[in-house]
Amino acid sequence: MGLRLLHLHLHGLFRSHDLELGRDADTGGQALYVLELVRGLAARSEIEQVEVVTRLIHDRRVSTDYANPIEDIAPGAKIIRLPFGPRRYLRKELFWPYLDDLADQTVSHLQQQEHLPDWIHAHYADAGYVGALVSRRLGVPLVFTGHSLGREKLRRLLGVGGDHEQIEQTYAIGQRIDAEELTLAHCSLVITSTRQEIDHQYARYGRFVPEQAEVVPPGVDSIRFHPLQSSSETDVVDGLLAPFLRKPSLPPLLAISRAVRRKNIPFLVEAYGRSPVLRQRHNLVLVLGCRDDPRQLEKQQREVFQQVFDLVDRYDLYGRVAYPKQHRRDQIPAIYRWAALHRGLFVNPALTEPFGLTLLEAAACGLPMVATDDGGPRDILARCDNGLLVDVTDLEALQDVMEQAGSDADQWRLWSDNGIEAVSRHFSWDAHVCHYLALMKQRLELSQPRIWATDKECLGSPLGQSLLLLDLDSSLEEPEAEGLASLREGLESIGSGDAHGLGVLTGRSVQAAKKRYAELNLPSPRVWISRAGTEIHYGLEDQSDRFWQAHIDVDWRRQAVVSALADLKDHLTLQDDQEQGPHKVSYLLKEHGEAILPLVRQRLRQRGQAARPHLRCHWFLDVVPLRASRSEAIRYLALRWGLPLEQILVVASQQGDAELVRGLTASVVLAEHDPCLEGLRHQQRVFFANNPHLFGLLDGLNHYRFFLKS
Repeated sequence: MGLRLLHLHLHGLFRSHDLELGRDADTGGQALYVLELVRGLAARSEIEQVEVVTRLIHDRRVSTDYANPIEDIAPGAKIIRLPFGPRRYLRKELFWPYLDDLADQTVSHLQQQEHLPDWIHAHYADAGYVGALVSRRLGVPLVFTGHSLGREKLRRLLGVGGDHEQIEQTYAIGQRIDAEELTLAHCSLVITSTRQEIDHQYARYGRFVPEQAEVVPPGVDSIRFHPLQSSSETDVVDGLLAPFLRKPSLPPLLAISRAVRRKNIPFLVEAYGRSPVLRQRHNLVLVLGCRDDPRQLEKQQREVFQQVFDLVDRYDLYGRVAYPKQHRRDQIPAIYRWAALHRGLFVNPALTEPFGLTLLEAAACGLPMVATDDGGPRDILARCDNGLLVDVTDLEALQDVMEQAGSDADQWRLWSDNGIEAVSRHFSWDAHVCHYLALMKQRLELSQPRIWATDKECLGSPLGQSLLLLDLDSSLEEPEAEGLASLREGLESIGSGDAHGLGVLTGRSVQAAKKRYAELNLPSPRVWISRAGTEIHYGLEDQSDRFWQAHIDVDWRRQAVVSALADLKDHLTLQDDQEQGPHKVSYLLKEHGEAILPLVRQRLRQRGQAARPHLRCHWFLDVVPLRASRSEAIRYLALRWGLPLEQILVVASQQGDAELVRGLTASVVLAEHDPCLEGLRHQQRVFFANNPHLFGLLDGLNHYRFFLKS
C-alpha cells in the first residue's frame, strides 16, 4: 500500500483550478505551492492518496466552488472542505476561535476512513495548531511548513515603526506565535525553503529543535514558466498595460504581489518617484491582484492601494506607472516574459520573504531580479546569480541598487541566462517532490506509534452512548438544595442502563473528589477526570487509565518544571501538597489576572519543558504536560471508546473553562459566569443558560434533551 498524506491549508480561496492569486492578503503563493505539491505527489507511484483539508465557505461574494465539500484535484488527490466558524469568507486572523471545532471535525473525518494517513502536513500557523491537536489525538506524525512566521513578522513590523498593540489587534500575533510554539513541540519534521529560515527564524522559538528541520526548495512549473515568447501573448500584455504607459517600450520595473503591508509596495513607488534616473529609464508595473471596486477590498488592501495612488499623484507619475485592475492567472508567465523582452527587472521589496516563489518564476522566464536581502532571496541568488539584493527599508539603497541593476546591458544578459539555467537545474518540481518523499519515508520509520492504539483489555465502552460531565469544583461546589434535588431526580430517571453515562471533572485528586462527591448523594460516575485532566479513572473501583498516563508522560519532567519557575516566586507560590500531582504542578498567584501567563510560557520554553500553564479562577495556576488538559482528556475518552463528541455535555462557568467549550462537545455556560466566557456566544454548540448554578445546568440538559436521548 502506498503512502497516504493529509495536508491542512485553511486560509484563502483554495480550489483545483483558476486560483484567485492576489485577490486578497490570504490568497497568495502558499495556496499555489500546496496545489502544485499535491499534484506532484499524486503523480507518483509511491502515493496512494493525498487530501487537502480546507474551509467550506458559503458566501455570495465568492465562487460557489468553495461551497463544494469534495473536489478532485487529480487521480488520487482531492480537496475536503469542512465548515468551521461563520459560513462567510473570513480573513485568517479571525479563524482562531473556531480551530478547535475544525480539529474535532478532522479527527472525525479521518476516523471514517479505512486507514489513517501516514503523515499530516500543516501549512501556516493556524493549520499547525489544528495539525498538532489531530496528530497527538490520532498518533499520526506531523510535518510543518510555516511559510511565514509570527516572530519574524512581528520583528519586521516593529522595525518599521509599527505599534505592538495595533499589530496584535490586526494580526492576532500572540495567538499565532503560541500556535507556532505548540506546533513545533509536536511535529516530527519541519520543511523550510531556505537555510536562513532554520538559522534565524525558527531558531527564535523555544520549542524548535534544529534536527527537526530540512530544506526543500519549492519547484517551478517549467511548462508555464519558461523564456520562450510568442507574439500573441506579447500583444495581450501590451493591451493590458497600454492604458497606463506613455512609453511602453521602456524597460519595466515589475512587481507582482498581494496588496498587503508586508510586501512594501508603496515604498517601491516612493523610491521610483524620488529617482530621476529611474523615472527616465524605466516604467513601473505593479500587478497587485484583481479589483473591481476599491471600496470592496479589505481595509489593508484599500490602504495599500490608496498609498500607491497618493504617491503616483505626489510625484506626478502618470504615464509611467501601471497598475491594471484585472488579470488572469494564466497571464502571469506572459507578463514575466514581456518584462524580459523589454530588458526589465523583477523587483521584490517585501519586508520579509521566507522564500519568494515569484523570484524563481521570473528567473525561469529570463527576468533578473532586485530583491529584499532576506532568507529566500539570499538562497535563490546564491544558486542563480541573477541580480542584486538590498535592504528594502533603506530608501536610498533601494534607489541605488535599482539604478545599478538597470545600467549595464551585458550584465543584464548574463543575469538572464544564469537565472534560466539555474532554475532548470535546481528548482524543478520533480526534484522537490523526490526530496520531499525521501524525507517522508525516512522520518516515518522513526515516528512513534500511538501509545493506546493497541489496548485490547476492555470490551465495550464504560461510558455509555452519551456522557454528562459535571464540574465538581464549580457547579457542584456549593449546590442549592433544590437544584441538587432536581438534578438527582433527573439523573435517577435515566436509570442504570448503558445508554447514559455520568462523569466528574475536578482539579482534585480522585480520592478527594470521591469523598466530596459522596456527600452529594448523586448516582455513581462512570469516569473521573481528575487533577486538571492529568488522570482518568473508571467507576468505583478506581481503575486508572494507564494509556492516558503513558500518553501525557512523554517528555514530561515535573521537577524540571518546578526548577524552571523557581525564580518567579515574586509572582506565584506553590500550593499545598494535596493540590499537587505526578503530572500537575499547582501554584497560587500573588496578583490575580492573566498577565503572568506569557512570562510562565517563556520560562518553560527557555528551559525546554514540554509543559503548558492553565489559569483558572484568575488565581490558580496549574502547569501540566503539553499533551494534557481537561479538553484533551475528554477527546481521548471519545476516541478510545468510540463516543461522538456531540454526545458529551460539559458545563462552563469559571475563568479557564473556555477550553471545555470549544469544539464539537455540547456545552452549557451558566448564568453569572465569568465575563471572559462572553466571547464564546458565537460558538455554534454553546448554550447560555438563564439561571445560575445547578438550575442553569438543568436548563442546559433540557435544551439538549439529554435525559430524553436513547
